[in-house]
Amino acid sequence: MLKVSNISKSFKDKKVLNSISFDAEPGSVTIFLGTSGTGKSTILRLLNNLETTDNGTILLNNKPLQQKDIGMVFQSFNLFAHLTVVENITLPLIHVFKKTKTEAQEIAQELLKQYQLEELAQSYPGSLSGGQQQRVVLARTLATNPKIVCLDEPTSALDPVLTTTVAKIITELAQKKLTIIIATHDTDLIKQLSCTIHLMNKGNILETATTKELIANPDKHPELKRFLNL
Repeated sequence: MLKVSNISKSFKDKKVLNSISFDAEPGSVTIFLGTSGTGKSTILRLLNNLETTDNGTILLNNKPLQQKDIGMVFQSFNLFAHLTVVENITLPLIHVFKKTKTEAQEIAQELLKQYQLEELAQSYPGSLSGGQQQRVVLARTLATNPKIVCLDEPTSALDPVLTTTVAKIITELAQKKLTIIIATHDTDLIKQLSCTIHLMNKGNILETATTKELIANPDKHPELKRFLNL
């Protein structure tokens, strides 16, 4: 289990997160929902050690979360433009995770097949659609065999019709017992997932509910009901 307890973060004099706590089980989808500037993406950056917490703890199975156990799918994708699709996947495997070139190629080919990218293996990111780039980034993230996958605004750069495809991929990852953590403001994506939603406001968790709870009794969660337009 991922257990986050009382994490806070300030940038200079601005408080971005104020004592945030939550748990996430393997196979679960946890969403941080809110408008820009509410702190939801900062949570993902703290989990991935891209920023350091001012205080609080982040534990996986009662031990400090290790970088090898978590992967990040960035909103801007962050693919290397000068590398092919397959090179984008194999490079971190070889240089960071110390796989042999053969091992890295085998892992990459399996993931390219899984995400229907085999024909694009030698293509460069600039020639791909937004949806194709996102699948490459996801394949690169999964190649390192993480226990937790974070997705920052996974539908923001995509045509709205692709939201259903993204929701399907997220659901499949959860079914494989990965822990999925998402920062988003896309209410259409949330409505297609079985998840726990934390509504963020000014660095605080304003309200929390599962999708089942919201469907059963939306009036019990007025702020989420309003945000999701239920």
